[in-house]
Amino acid sequence: MSASSGLQKKLLLLMGARLALSILCLAIAAALEAAGWSYTPAEWRGFYGTVAFAFVATIVYGLCLGRVTRVKRFAAINIATDIALVSALVHLSGGADSSFGFLYVMVAVYGAVLFDRTGAVVCAGASAAVYGIVLLAEQHGWLPARTIGAPDPAPVLLGMWVVNAGGVILVAGLASLLSAELRRTGEALKQRTSDLSRLQTLHQRTVESLMSGLLTTNEAGRITLFNPEAERITQLPHEEVIGKSLEAVLPGIHEFVVAATEGGRVLRSRARMSYPVQGERTRHLGVGAYALRDGESTAGGHVVIFQDVTDVVEMEQNLRRSERLAAIGELSASIAHEIRNPLAAISGSIEMLHSGRNSESAPSDPERLMKIVLREVDRLDHLITGFLQYARPEPRRIEEIDLTAAVGDVMEMFDAACSDAIETDVSVAGGLVVHADAAQLRRVLWNLVLNAAQAMPDGGRVRLTAGLLDEKESQEAQPGDRRAQEEEGKESWVEIVVADDGIGIPADQMDRIFDPFFTTKPSGSGLGLATVHRIIEDHGGTVRLESQLGVGTTFRIRFPAAGAST
Repeated sequence: MSASSGLQKKLLLLMGARLALSILCLAIAAALEAAGWSYTPAEWRGFYGTVAFAFVATIVYGLCLGRVTRVKRFAAINIATDIALVSALVHLSGGADSSFGFLYVMVAVYGAVLFDRTGAVVCAGASAAVYGIVLLAEQHGWLPARTIGAPDPAPVLLGMWVVNAGGVILVAGLASLLSAELRRTGEALKQRTSDLSRLQTLHQRTVESLMSGLLTTNEAGRITLFNPEAERITQLPHEEVIGKSLEAVLPGIHEFVVAATEGGRVLRSRARMSYPVQGERTRHLGVGAYALRDGESTAGGHVVIFQDVTDVVEMEQNLRRSERLAAIGELSASIAHEIRNPLAAISGSIEMLHSGRNSESAPSDPERLMKIVLREVDRLDHLITGFLQYARPEPRRIEEIDLTAAVGDVMEMFDAACSDAIETDVSVAGGLVVHADAAQLRRVLWNLVLNAAQAMPDGGRVRLTAGLLDEKESQEAQPGDRRAQEEEGKESWVEIVVADDGIGIPADQMDRIFDPFFTTKPSGSGLGLATVHRIIEDHGGTVRLESQLGVGTTFRIRFPAAGAST
Protein backbone atom coordinates (compact mmCIF):
# COMPACT_ATOMS: atom_id res chain seq x y z
CA MET A 1 0.00 0.00 0.00
CA SER A 2 1.44 3.41 -1.07
CA ALA A 3 1.76 6.49 1.18
CA SER A 4 -0.97 8.37 -0.76
CA SER A 5 -3.48 5.53 -0.39
CA GLY A 6 -2.72 5.40 3.33
CA LEU A 7 -3.31 9.15 3.61
CA GLN A 8 -6.58 8.78 1.72
CA LYS A 9 -7.76 6.23 4.27
CA LYS A 10 -6.88 8.62 7.08
CA LEU A 11 -8.81 11.40 5.30
CA LEU A 12 -11.84 9.14 5.15
CA LEU A 13 -11.55 8.67 8.90
CA LEU A 14 -11.27 12.45 9.31
CA MET A 15 -14.41 13.01 7.28
CA GLY A 16 -16.24 10.41 9.31
CA ALA A 17 -15.11 12.13 12.53
CA ARG A 18 -16.25 15.52 11.11
CA LEU A 19 -19.71 14.10 10.43
CA ALA A 20 -19.87 12.65 13.95
CA LEU A 21 -18.80 15.98 15.51
CA SER A 22 -21.28 17.87 13.33
CA ILE A 23 -24.07 15.65 14.57
CA LEU A 24 -22.82 16.19 18.15
CA CYS A 25 -22.78 19.96 17.66
CA LEU A 26 -26.26 19.80 16.18
CA ALA A 27 -27.48 17.87 19.22
CA ILE A 28 -25.82 20.41 21.57
CA ALA A 29 -27.43 23.30 19.70
CA ALA A 30 -30.84 21.65 19.87
CA ALA A 31 -30.41 21.10 23.60
CA LEU A 32 -29.39 24.75 24.14
CA GLU A 33 -32.34 25.99 22.13
CA ALA A 34 -34.73 23.76 24.04
CA ALA A 35 -33.24 25.07 27.28
CA GLY A 36 -34.15 28.63 26.20
CA TRP A 37 -30.64 29.84 25.48
CA SER A 38 -30.83 33.55 24.63
CA TYR A 39 -29.65 33.65 20.99
CA THR A 40 -31.04 35.88 18.32
CA PRO A 41 -32.62 34.26 15.29
CA ALA A 42 -29.67 35.46 13.19
CA GLU A 43 -27.22 33.73 15.57
CA TRP A 44 -29.21 30.51 15.48
CA ARG A 45 -29.27 30.65 11.68
CA GLY A 46 -25.52 31.19 11.66
CA PHE A 47 -24.98 28.28 14.03
CA TYR A 48 -27.15 25.90 12.07
CA GLY A 49 -25.67 27.14 8.83
CA THR A 50 -22.17 26.36 10.08
CA VAL A 51 -23.21 22.81 10.96
CA ALA A 52 -24.93 22.42 7.58
CA PHE A 53 -21.78 23.66 5.84
CA ALA A 54 -19.79 20.99 7.69
CA PHE A 55 -22.14 18.35 6.28
CA VAL A 56 -21.95 19.74 2.76
CA ALA A 57 -18.15 20.16 2.87
CA THR A 58 -17.74 16.58 4.03
CA ILE A 59 -19.90 15.26 1.19
CA VAL A 60 -18.08 17.35 -1.42
CA TYR A 61 -14.63 16.40 -0.12
CA GLY A 62 -15.65 12.75 -0.05
CA LEU A 63 -16.69 12.88 -3.69
CA CYS A 64 -13.43 14.61 -4.68
CA LEU A 65 -11.16 12.30 -2.67
CA GLY A 66 -10.83 9.65 -5.36
CA ARG A 67 -9.94 12.22 -8.07
CA VAL A 68 -7.29 14.34 -6.35
CA THR A 69 -3.61 13.76 -7.22
CA ARG A 70 -2.01 15.88 -4.50
CA VAL A 71 -3.38 14.19 -1.44
CA LYS A 72 -1.28 16.15 1.08
CA ARG A 73 -2.53 19.47 -0.24
CA PHE A 74 -6.08 18.14 -0.15
CA ALA A 75 -5.52 17.09 3.48
CA ALA A 76 -4.30 20.62 4.32
CA ILE A 77 -7.50 22.05 2.79
CA ASN A 78 -9.54 19.72 5.00
CA ILE A 79 -7.67 20.86 8.12
CA ALA A 80 -8.12 24.52 7.14
CA THR A 81 -11.84 23.91 6.63
CA ASP A 82 -12.08 22.31 10.08
CA ILE A 83 -10.27 25.26 11.70
CA ALA A 84 -12.70 27.65 10.02
CA LEU A 85 -15.74 25.60 11.10
CA VAL A 86 -14.53 25.33 14.69
CA SER A 87 -13.77 29.08 14.81
CA ALA A 88 -17.28 29.86 13.49
CA LEU A 89 -18.86 27.60 16.11
CA VAL A 90 -16.75 29.16 18.87
CA HIS A 91 -17.72 32.68 17.79
CA LEU A 92 -21.40 31.89 17.41
CA SER A 93 -21.58 30.04 20.76
CA GLY A 94 -20.08 32.74 23.00
CA GLY A 95 -16.44 33.31 22.00
CA ALA A 96 -14.35 33.03 25.16
CA ASP A 97 -17.31 31.40 26.95
CA SER A 98 -17.97 28.89 24.14
CA SER A 99 -18.22 25.18 25.00
CA PHE A 100 -16.83 24.25 21.57
CA GLY A 101 -13.25 25.37 22.22
CA PHE A 102 -12.21 21.77 22.78
CA LEU A 103 -12.69 21.15 19.04
CA TYR A 104 -9.36 22.93 18.39
CA VAL A 105 -7.73 20.05 20.23
CA MET A 106 -9.46 17.61 17.89
CA VAL A 107 -8.14 19.56 14.89
CA ALA A 108 -4.61 19.33 16.33
CA VAL A 109 -5.04 15.57 16.75
CA TYR A 110 -6.20 15.31 13.13
CA GLY A 111 -3.10 17.20 12.03
CA ALA A 112 -0.86 14.79 13.96
CA VAL A 113 -2.58 11.83 12.33
CA LEU A 114 -2.40 13.23 8.80
CA PHE A 115 1.07 14.83 8.86
CA ASP A 116 4.42 14.43 10.52
CA ARG A 117 5.50 16.30 13.65
CA THR A 118 6.11 19.59 11.82
CA GLY A 119 2.71 19.44 10.13
CA ALA A 120 1.02 18.70 13.44
CA VAL A 121 2.68 21.71 15.13
CA VAL A 122 1.71 23.94 12.17
CA CYS A 123 -1.92 22.80 12.46
CA ALA A 124 -1.90 23.42 16.20
CA GLY A 125 -0.29 26.84 15.73
CA ALA A 126 -2.86 27.78 13.07
CA SER A 127 -5.69 26.68 15.38
CA ALA A 128 -4.27 28.70 18.26
CA ALA A 129 -3.73 31.75 16.00
CA VAL A 130 -7.26 31.70 14.59
CA TYR A 131 -8.69 31.25 18.10
CA GLY A 132 -6.69 34.28 19.23
CA ILE A 133 -7.94 36.28 16.24
CA VAL A 134 -11.56 35.43 17.16
CA LEU A 135 -11.02 36.55 20.73
CA LEU A 136 -9.20 39.73 19.62
CA ALA A 137 -11.88 40.58 17.04
CA GLU A 138 -14.64 40.21 19.61
CA GLN A 139 -12.68 42.28 22.15
CA HIS A 140 -12.24 45.17 19.72
CA GLY A 141 -15.76 44.92 18.29
CA TRP A 142 -14.70 43.74 14.87
CA LEU A 143 -17.05 40.80 15.40
CA PRO A 144 -20.25 40.98 17.41
CA ALA A 145 -19.49 39.44 20.79
CA ARG A 146 -21.90 36.94 22.28
CA THR A 147 -20.84 37.00 25.89
CA ILE A 148 -23.05 36.39 28.89
CA GLY A 149 -22.51 39.14 31.45
CA ALA A 150 -19.69 41.67 31.33
CA PRO A 151 -16.92 41.03 28.84
CA ASP A 152 -13.65 39.72 30.23
CA PRO A 153 -10.77 42.19 30.43
CA ALA A 154 -7.91 41.89 27.96
CA PRO A 155 -5.40 40.30 30.42
CA VAL A 156 -7.92 37.59 31.29
CA LEU A 157 -8.59 36.88 27.63
CA LEU A 158 -4.84 36.78 26.97
CA GLY A 159 -4.29 34.30 29.79
CA MET A 160 -7.21 32.21 28.58
CA TRP A 161 -5.77 32.18 25.07
CA VAL A 162 -2.29 31.26 26.28
CA VAL A 163 -3.66 28.35 28.29
CA ASN A 164 -5.85 27.07 25.45
CA ALA A 165 -3.18 27.59 22.79
CA GLY A 166 -0.55 25.88 24.95
CA GLY A 167 -2.88 22.96 25.52
CA VAL A 168 -3.61 22.63 21.82
CA ILE A 169 0.11 22.72 20.89
CA LEU A 170 1.00 20.28 23.70
CA VAL A 171 -1.70 17.84 22.60
CA ALA A 172 -0.50 18.19 19.00
CA GLY A 173 3.07 17.35 20.05
CA LEU A 174 2.01 14.34 22.07
CA ALA A 175 -0.36 13.19 19.34
CA SER A 176 2.42 13.51 16.74
CA LEU A 177 4.73 11.39 18.89
CA LEU A 178 2.07 8.75 19.28
CA SER A 179 1.23 8.93 15.59
CA ALA A 180 4.89 8.54 14.60
CA GLU A 181 5.30 5.58 16.93
CA LEU A 182 2.11 4.05 15.62
CA ARG A 183 3.33 4.63 12.07
CA ARG A 184 6.67 2.94 12.79
CA THR A 185 4.90 0.06 14.49
CA GLY A 186 2.57 -0.29 11.53
CA GLU A 187 5.45 -0.30 9.08
CA ALA A 188 7.35 -2.86 11.16
CA LEU A 189 4.23 -5.02 11.39
CA LYS A 190 3.72 -4.65 7.66
CA GLN A 191 7.33 -5.70 7.03
CA ARG A 192 7.05 -8.66 9.38
CA THR A 193 3.78 -9.67 7.75
CA SER A 194 5.40 -9.42 4.33
CA ASP A 195 8.40 -11.45 5.50
CA LEU A 196 6.12 -14.06 7.01
CA SER A 197 4.10 -14.23 3.81
CA ARG A 198 7.25 -14.69 1.73
CA LEU A 199 8.52 -17.31 4.17
CA GLN A 200 5.24 -19.19 4.02
CA THR A 201 5.29 -19.04 0.23
CA LEU A 202 8.91 -20.25 0.16
CA HIS A 203 8.06 -23.06 2.59
CA GLN A 204 5.08 -24.11 0.50
CA ARG A 205 7.02 -24.00 -2.77
CA THR A 206 9.94 -25.90 -1.21
CA VAL A 207 7.68 -28.63 0.15
CA GLU A 208 5.85 -28.89 -3.16
CA SER A 209 9.11 -29.01 -5.14
CA LEU A 210 10.76 -31.76 -3.09
CA MET A 211 11.51 -34.92 -5.03
CA SER A 212 10.88 -36.90 -1.85
CA GLY A 213 7.63 -37.67 -0.14
CA LEU A 214 7.15 -35.46 2.94
CA LEU A 215 4.52 -35.63 5.64
CA THR A 216 4.16 -34.31 9.16
CA THR A 217 2.07 -35.53 12.06
CA ASN A 218 0.78 -34.00 15.25
CA GLU A 219 1.18 -35.42 18.75
CA ALA A 220 -1.72 -37.81 18.18
CA GLY A 221 -0.06 -39.26 15.07
CA ARG A 222 -2.51 -37.62 12.65
CA ILE A 223 -1.15 -36.36 9.32
CA THR A 224 -1.10 -32.58 9.01
CA LEU A 225 0.93 -32.12 5.79
CA PHE A 226 1.25 -34.28 2.67
CA ASN A 227 3.25 -32.98 -0.30
CA PRO A 228 2.64 -33.77 -4.01
CA GLU A 229 5.52 -36.27 -4.24
CA ALA A 230 4.01 -38.19 -1.32
CA GLU A 231 0.72 -38.27 -3.25
CA ARG A 232 2.53 -39.66 -6.33
CA ILE A 233 4.35 -42.37 -4.40
CA THR A 234 1.36 -43.54 -2.36
CA GLN A 235 -1.26 -42.74 -5.06
CA LEU A 236 -3.40 -41.19 -2.34
CA PRO A 237 -4.86 -37.68 -2.75
CA HIS A 238 -4.00 -34.98 -0.24
CA GLU A 239 -7.61 -34.43 0.81
CA GLU A 240 -8.06 -38.10 1.61
CA VAL A 241 -4.94 -38.35 3.76
CA ILE A 242 -5.06 -35.24 5.97
CA GLY A 243 -6.33 -36.14 9.42
CA LYS A 244 -5.70 -39.86 9.05
CA SER A 245 -3.32 -41.79 11.25
CA LEU A 246 0.19 -42.35 9.92
CA GLU A 247 -0.11 -46.11 10.28
CA ALA A 248 -3.25 -46.12 8.09
CA VAL A 249 -1.39 -44.40 5.23
CA LEU A 250 1.98 -46.19 5.52
CA PRO A 251 1.29 -49.55 7.20
CA GLY A 252 4.16 -50.80 9.33
CA ILE A 253 6.02 -47.48 9.48
CA HIS A 254 5.59 -47.16 13.24
CA GLU A 255 7.43 -50.40 13.86
CA PHE A 256 10.16 -49.62 11.31
CA VAL A 257 11.13 -46.04 12.11
CA VAL A 258 8.73 -43.95 14.20
CA ALA A 259 8.91 -46.08 17.35
CA ALA A 260 12.65 -45.44 17.63
CA THR A 261 12.09 -41.66 17.90
CA GLU A 262 9.42 -41.80 20.60
CA GLY A 263 10.12 -41.11 24.24
CA GLY A 264 13.07 -38.85 23.42
CA ARG A 265 15.47 -41.80 22.94
CA VAL A 266 16.78 -40.73 19.53
CA LEU A 267 15.91 -37.78 17.28
CA ARG A 268 15.82 -39.67 14.00
CA SER A 269 15.62 -43.14 12.54
CA ARG A 270 16.02 -44.62 9.05
CA ALA A 271 14.90 -47.88 7.50
CA ARG A 272 13.55 -49.52 4.37
CA MET A 273 10.06 -50.93 4.18
CA SER A 274 7.78 -52.42 1.56
CA TYR A 275 4.65 -50.59 0.47
CA PRO A 276 1.94 -52.49 -1.43
CA VAL A 277 0.26 -50.56 -4.25
CA GLN A 278 -3.00 -51.88 -5.61
CA GLY A 279 -2.60 -53.21 -9.14
CA GLU A 280 1.18 -52.71 -9.17
CA ARG A 281 4.29 -54.43 -7.90
CA THR A 282 5.19 -53.92 -4.27
CA ARG A 283 7.23 -50.78 -3.85
CA HIS A 284 10.20 -50.35 -1.55
CA LEU A 285 10.45 -47.10 0.38
CA GLY A 286 13.48 -45.56 1.99
CA VAL A 287 11.99 -43.89 5.06
CA GLY A 288 13.44 -41.44 7.57
CA ALA A 289 11.51 -40.28 10.65
CA TYR A 290 12.49 -37.26 12.71
CA ALA A 291 11.09 -35.95 15.97
CA LEU A 292 9.27 -32.66 15.35
CA ARG A 293 10.01 -30.22 18.17
CA ASP A 294 8.71 -26.75 18.92
CA GLY A 295 10.70 -23.70 20.05
CA GLU A 296 10.93 -25.12 23.57
CA SER A 297 12.31 -28.46 22.32
CA THR A 298 9.08 -30.22 23.23
CA ALA A 299 8.12 -33.11 20.97
CA GLY A 300 5.06 -32.19 18.94
CA GLY A 301 4.84 -34.92 16.33
CA HIS A 302 7.01 -36.35 13.58
CA VAL A 303 8.42 -35.45 10.18
CA VAL A 304 8.58 -38.42 7.81
CA ILE A 305 10.54 -38.27 4.54
CA PHE A 306 10.36 -41.19 2.13
CA GLN A 307 11.45 -42.08 -1.41
CA ASP A 308 10.55 -44.79 -3.86
CA VAL A 309 13.72 -46.91 -3.96
CA THR A 310 12.20 -49.89 -5.76
CA ASP A 311 14.57 -49.56 -8.71
CA VAL A 312 17.53 -49.23 -6.36
CA VAL A 313 16.49 -52.36 -4.44
CA GLU A 314 16.16 -54.33 -7.68
CA MET A 315 19.57 -53.09 -8.81
CA GLU A 316 21.06 -54.14 -5.47
CA GLN A 317 19.44 -57.58 -5.76
CA ASN A 318 20.81 -58.01 -9.29
CA LEU A 319 24.21 -56.80 -8.12
CA ARG A 320 24.23 -59.22 -5.19
CA ARG A 321 23.16 -62.02 -7.52
CA SER A 322 26.00 -61.13 -9.88
CA GLU A 323 28.42 -60.91 -6.97
CA ARG A 324 27.30 -64.35 -5.73
CA LEU A 325 27.78 -65.84 -9.18
CA ALA A 326 31.17 -64.18 -9.48
CA ALA A 327 32.11 -65.38 -6.00
CA ILE A 328 31.02 -68.92 -6.87
CA GLY A 329 33.12 -68.80 -10.03
CA GLU A 330 36.15 -67.42 -8.19
CA LEU A 331 35.69 -69.90 -5.35
CA SER A 332 35.36 -72.78 -7.78
CA ALA A 333 38.56 -71.73 -9.53
CA SER A 334 40.36 -71.43 -6.18
CA ILE A 335 39.15 -74.88 -5.07
CA ALA A 336 40.20 -76.40 -8.36
CA HIS A 337 43.61 -74.78 -8.05
CA GLU A 338 44.09 -75.93 -4.48
CA ILE A 339 42.95 -79.50 -5.21
CA ARG A 340 44.93 -79.84 -8.44
CA ASN A 341 48.36 -79.80 -6.76
CA PRO A 342 47.78 -82.66 -4.27
CA LEU A 343 45.88 -84.63 -6.93
CA ALA A 344 48.84 -84.26 -9.28
CA ALA A 345 51.22 -85.55 -6.60
CA ILE A 346 48.89 -88.47 -5.78
CA SER A 347 48.39 -89.29 -9.45
CA GLY A 348 52.13 -89.22 -10.14
CA SER A 349 52.95 -91.43 -7.19
CA ILE A 350 50.28 -93.99 -8.08
CA GLU A 351 51.38 -93.98 -11.72
CA MET A 352 54.98 -94.70 -10.66
CA LEU A 353 53.84 -97.55 -8.45
CA HIS A 354 51.63 -98.96 -11.19
CA SER A 355 54.19 -98.76 -13.98
CA GLY A 356 56.71 -100.72 -12.00
CA ARG A 357 59.46 -98.20 -12.68
CA ASN A 358 60.45 -98.54 -9.09
CA SER A 359 61.32 -102.21 -9.46
CA GLU A 360 65.03 -101.57 -9.78
CA SER A 361 65.03 -98.78 -7.23
CA ALA A 362 65.83 -98.99 -3.60
CA PRO A 363 63.32 -100.99 -1.53
CA SER A 364 62.31 -97.85 0.27
CA ASP A 365 60.92 -96.14 -2.87
CA PRO A 366 57.40 -97.66 -2.64
CA GLU A 367 57.23 -96.56 1.00
CA ARG A 368 58.32 -93.05 0.08
CA LEU A 369 55.69 -92.84 -2.66
CA MET A 370 52.98 -94.08 -0.29
CA LYS A 371 54.00 -91.41 2.22
CA ILE A 372 53.58 -88.80 -0.51
CA VAL A 373 50.12 -90.15 -1.27
CA LEU A 374 49.08 -90.15 2.39
CA ARG A 375 50.50 -86.65 2.93
CA GLU A 376 48.58 -85.23 -0.02
CA VAL A 377 45.42 -87.06 1.05
CA ASP A 378 45.74 -85.47 4.50
CA ARG A 379 46.30 -82.14 2.81
CA LEU A 380 43.13 -82.62 0.74
CA ASP A 381 41.19 -83.65 3.85
CA HIS A 382 42.42 -80.61 5.74
CA LEU A 383 41.50 -78.37 2.79
CA ILE A 384 38.00 -79.81 2.40
CA THR A 385 37.38 -79.73 6.17
CA GLY A 386 38.39 -76.05 6.32
CA PHE A 387 36.23 -75.22 3.34
CA LEU A 388 33.22 -77.00 4.82
CA GLN A 389 33.70 -75.12 8.09
CA TYR A 390 33.70 -71.90 6.12
CA ALA A 391 30.88 -72.67 3.67
CA ARG A 392 28.61 -74.76 5.93
CA PRO A 393 29.25 -73.84 9.56
CA GLU A 394 27.86 -75.85 12.42
CA PRO A 395 24.73 -74.51 14.15
CA ARG A 396 25.64 -71.88 16.71
CA ARG A 397 24.86 -72.40 20.39
CA ILE A 398 24.85 -68.89 21.83
CA GLU A 399 25.56 -68.63 25.53
CA GLU A 400 27.14 -66.25 28.01
CA ILE A 401 30.89 -66.82 27.99
CA ASP A 402 33.42 -65.57 30.49
CA LEU A 403 35.98 -63.98 28.19
CA THR A 404 38.83 -64.30 30.68
CA ALA A 405 38.43 -68.09 30.82
CA ALA A 406 38.07 -68.43 27.04
CA VAL A 407 41.20 -66.35 26.37
CA GLY A 408 43.10 -68.31 29.05
CA ASP A 409 42.28 -71.65 27.40
CA VAL A 410 43.37 -70.46 23.95
CA MET A 411 46.59 -68.85 25.17
CA GLU A 412 47.50 -71.96 27.18
CA MET A 413 47.35 -74.08 24.00
CA PHE A 414 49.16 -71.37 22.05
CA ASP A 415 52.04 -71.15 24.55
CA ALA A 416 52.46 -74.92 24.37
CA ALA A 417 52.45 -74.99 20.56
CA CYS A 418 54.48 -71.91 19.57
CA SER A 419 58.26 -71.61 19.58
CA ASP A 420 60.30 -70.02 22.33
CA ALA A 421 61.00 -67.01 20.07
CA ILE A 422 57.36 -65.92 20.38
CA GLU A 423 56.42 -63.94 23.50
CA THR A 424 52.83 -63.26 24.60
CA ASP A 425 51.31 -60.30 26.41
CA VAL A 426 47.70 -60.84 27.56
CA SER A 427 45.50 -58.21 29.26
CA VAL A 428 41.78 -58.91 29.73
CA ALA A 429 39.53 -56.69 31.85
CA GLY A 430 37.85 -58.61 34.64
CA GLY A 431 34.20 -59.56 34.50
CA LEU A 432 33.76 -59.40 30.72
CA VAL A 433 30.92 -61.59 29.45
CA VAL A 434 29.95 -61.97 25.77
CA HIS A 435 27.12 -63.65 23.88
CA ALA A 436 28.77 -66.17 21.55
CA ASP A 437 29.26 -69.81 20.60
CA ALA A 438 32.13 -71.04 22.80
CA ALA A 439 33.77 -73.29 20.18
CA GLN A 440 33.56 -70.68 17.42
CA LEU A 441 34.87 -67.93 19.70
CA ARG A 442 37.91 -70.07 20.57
CA ARG A 443 38.42 -70.82 16.88
CA VAL A 444 38.47 -67.09 16.13
CA LEU A 445 41.00 -66.39 18.89
CA TRP A 446 43.17 -69.36 17.90
CA ASN A 447 43.26 -68.36 14.21
CA LEU A 448 44.18 -64.77 15.08
CA VAL A 449 47.01 -65.57 17.51
CA LEU A 450 48.33 -68.34 15.21
CA ASN A 451 48.23 -65.92 12.26
CA ALA A 452 50.13 -63.35 14.38
CA ALA A 453 52.82 -65.89 15.25
CA GLN A 454 53.21 -66.96 11.62
CA ALA A 455 53.69 -63.29 10.66
CA MET A 456 56.84 -63.22 12.83
CA PRO A 457 59.17 -65.96 11.49
CA ASP A 458 62.12 -64.51 13.38
CA GLY A 459 60.20 -64.18 16.64
CA GLY A 460 58.44 -61.29 18.34
CA ARG A 461 55.58 -60.42 20.68
CA VAL A 462 51.86 -61.29 20.33
CA ARG A 463 49.63 -58.89 22.29
CA LEU A 464 46.03 -59.77 23.15
CA THR A 465 43.88 -57.25 25.03
CA ALA A 466 40.14 -57.12 25.72
CA GLY A 467 37.97 -54.43 27.25
CA LEU A 468 34.50 -52.91 27.36
CA LEU A 469 33.64 -50.09 24.93
CA ASP A 470 31.19 -47.34 25.75
CA GLU A 471 28.54 -46.24 23.24
CA LYS A 472 30.50 -43.22 21.96
CA GLU A 473 33.58 -45.27 21.10
CA SER A 474 31.40 -47.82 19.38
CA GLN A 475 29.76 -45.19 17.17
CA GLU A 476 33.06 -43.61 16.24
CA ALA A 477 34.53 -46.89 15.01
CA GLN A 478 33.01 -46.92 11.50
CA PRO A 479 30.93 -43.78 11.11
CA GLY A 480 29.71 -44.44 7.58
CA ASP A 481 29.01 -48.15 7.87
CA ARG A 482 25.52 -49.62 8.08
CA ARG A 483 26.58 -51.97 10.85
CA ALA A 484 28.02 -49.05 12.79
CA GLN A 485 24.63 -47.38 12.57
CA GLU A 486 23.04 -50.48 14.01
CA GLU A 487 25.57 -50.42 16.84
CA GLU A 488 24.09 -47.12 18.03
CA GLY A 489 21.27 -49.03 19.62
CA LYS A 490 23.59 -51.36 21.59
CA GLU A 491 24.37 -50.53 25.17
CA SER A 492 27.96 -51.80 25.12
CA TRP A 493 30.48 -53.80 23.14
CA VAL A 494 33.50 -55.93 24.01
CA GLU A 495 36.57 -55.26 21.87
CA ILE A 496 39.30 -57.89 21.52
CA VAL A 497 42.58 -56.68 20.00
CA VAL A 498 45.25 -59.06 18.66
CA ALA A 499 48.47 -57.34 17.55
CA ASP A 500 51.89 -58.53 16.39
CA ASP A 501 55.30 -57.10 15.49
CA GLY A 502 55.45 -58.94 12.18
CA ILE A 503 56.24 -57.96 8.63
CA GLY A 504 52.83 -56.38 8.02
CA ILE A 505 50.48 -56.61 5.03
CA PRO A 506 50.91 -54.61 1.81
CA ALA A 507 48.24 -51.97 1.25
CA ASP A 508 47.13 -53.50 -2.07
CA GLN A 509 46.36 -56.82 -0.32
CA MET A 510 44.43 -55.56 2.68
CA ASP A 511 41.09 -55.48 0.83
CA ARG A 512 41.43 -59.19 -0.02
CA ILE A 513 42.77 -60.47 3.30
CA PHE A 514 39.37 -61.95 4.31
CA ASP A 515 38.66 -63.53 0.90
CA PRO A 516 38.55 -67.37 0.82
CA PHE A 517 41.74 -69.05 -0.46
CA PHE A 518 43.67 -65.78 -0.45
CA THR A 519 46.85 -66.11 1.59
CA THR A 520 50.26 -64.47 1.83
CA LYS A 521 51.88 -67.60 3.28
CA PRO A 522 53.39 -70.34 1.04
CA SER A 523 51.79 -73.11 3.07
CA GLY A 524 48.53 -71.37 4.00
CA SER A 525 45.08 -72.47 2.82
CA GLY A 526 43.55 -68.99 2.82
CA LEU A 527 40.54 -70.11 4.87
CA GLY A 528 41.58 -69.11 8.40
CA LEU A 529 40.84 -65.37 8.24
CA ALA A 530 37.84 -65.96 5.94
CA THR A 531 36.37 -68.23 8.62
CA VAL A 532 37.16 -65.62 11.31
CA HIS A 533 35.32 -62.96 9.32
CA ARG A 534 32.27 -65.16 8.76
CA ILE A 535 32.01 -66.23 12.43
CA ILE A 536 32.24 -62.63 13.67
CA GLU A 537 29.59 -61.45 11.20
CA ASP A 538 27.28 -64.34 12.18
CA HIS A 539 27.56 -63.16 15.80
CA GLY A 540 26.56 -59.60 14.84
CA GLY A 541 30.04 -58.25 15.48
CA THR A 542 32.62 -56.40 13.43
CA VAL A 543 36.27 -56.95 12.53
CA ARG A 544 38.75 -54.27 11.51
CA LEU A 545 42.28 -54.63 10.19
CA GLU A 546 45.18 -52.20 10.72
CA SER A 547 48.59 -52.96 9.25
CA GLN A 548 51.85 -51.26 8.30
CA LEU A 549 54.76 -52.85 6.50
CA GLY A 550 57.72 -53.49 8.80
CA VAL A 551 55.72 -52.47 11.91
CA GLY A 552 53.04 -55.10 12.43
CA THR A 553 49.36 -55.95 12.13
CA THR A 554 46.41 -55.38 14.47
CA PHE A 555 42.99 -57.08 14.34
CA ARG A 556 40.13 -55.45 16.27
CA ILE A 557 37.05 -57.61 16.74
CA ARG A 558 33.88 -56.67 18.59
CA PHE A 559 31.16 -58.81 20.14
CA PRO A 560 27.95 -57.68 21.86
CA ALA A 561 28.55 -57.59 25.60
CA ALA A 562 26.26 -59.67 27.78
CA GLY A 563 27.23 -57.65 30.89
CA ALA A 564 30.19 -56.27 32.79
CA SER A 565 30.90 -56.36 36.46
CA THR A 566 32.44 -53.37 38.11
